[in-house]
Amino acid sequence: MMMQEFGTVTVALAAALIVTLMTTPVVKNLAQKWGAVDVPKDNRRMHNHPIPRMGGLAIFFGFILSALLFVDITPQMQGMLLGAVVIVVLGIFDDIYALGAKLKFVIQIVAALIAVLSGNVITTLSNPNVFSASPYWNLGWLSIPFTVVWIVAITNAVNLIDGLDGLAVGVSTISSMTLLVIALVVSEGQVALLMAALSGACIGFLPYNLNPAKIFMGDTGSTFLGFILAVVSIQGLFKFYTIISFAVPFLMLGLPIFDTCFAFIRRIAHGQSPMRADRSHVHHRLIDMGFSQKQAVAVLYVISAILGLSAVVLTTSGPLKAMLFLFALCVAGAVAARLFLAGNEKHSGGDEPAGEEEQK
Repeated sequence: MMMQEFGTVTVALAAALIVTLMTTPVVKNLAQKWGAVDVPKDNRRMHNHPIPRMGGLAIFFGFILSALLFVDITPQMQGMLLGAVVIVVLGIFDDIYALGAKLKFVIQIVAALIAVLSGNVITTLSNPNVFSASPYWNLGWLSIPFTVVWIVAITNAVNLIDGLDGLAVGVSTISSMTLLVIALVVSEGQVALLMAALSGACIGFLPYNLNPAKIFMGDTGSTFLGFILAVVSIQGLFKFYTIISFAVPFLMLGLPIFDTCFAFIRRIAHGQSPMRADRSHVHHRLIDMGFSQKQAVAVLYVISAILGLSAVVLTTSGPLKAMLFLFALCVAGAVAARLFLAGNEKHSGGDEPAGEEEQK
């Protein structure tokens, strides 16, 4: 049975990969025709010539086709897919017309509510206090707003790390593969198939997006990937293995969560709006430290892989899991400290509104 499940997962991944690989050139032509082109106009962007964006539409095509073919469409799944369609349509318009941040935020909340009201809700949280008599916190009426905040936050966190060729799509591949492995381990077959579809779609897009990129995925792709990862992480990961369920989603999405939290803290500390764009994200810091784009992306892939491996270890190992968890956090923390403590005040600039892409 396990081999049959693994075979179906492999086919679902391959189907999404092939569809995305074949549709990306078509989407690239559409992006050029519709004016969805990223023109470098500030020092946050790493490219020096106009490049089509909106490539996330090809990722969406690969994912949705595979999901419809291989995944059982339950009410929860319908809500997630409908919310994803809203996010993709929003991303297309944003890539073409550069919509305002407030409008995007409102529509993201609507998309999150569609998923939440369809049953994708965090009702309980594991108590991180392992000595407590109560292993869970019941969120009660807070479950809906808490879940909406989680979905919108992760949606934007993945968008914020989309700053170097291949970075966001590669980190999303690692996160989705992490969820895929965990789902197989705990026998969540539908989640495994869903993550296979997402992983395949991301891998199919990578050849076009790795440095030097031929097309960017734009907000169409980055917000879509964040939305799907956020919603799928709700389906079980917050509810099992007590302390493990509390840690796994944060490990799996560790890089975008850390980068977004640090960005908000940094901006507030400088007396700026937390929504104000700047050139101090982790990928910018690596570039300013002398890394090439490819080297910086490789470093961040390694950090994401360490965190993802830690999440898998937490769900599969016995006595060693706490030690490995601590070790992984120490490694990631040491690298993060090196990056951010090495920064200086020149990184705190930037006058663009939050509605602008955090693109190359």
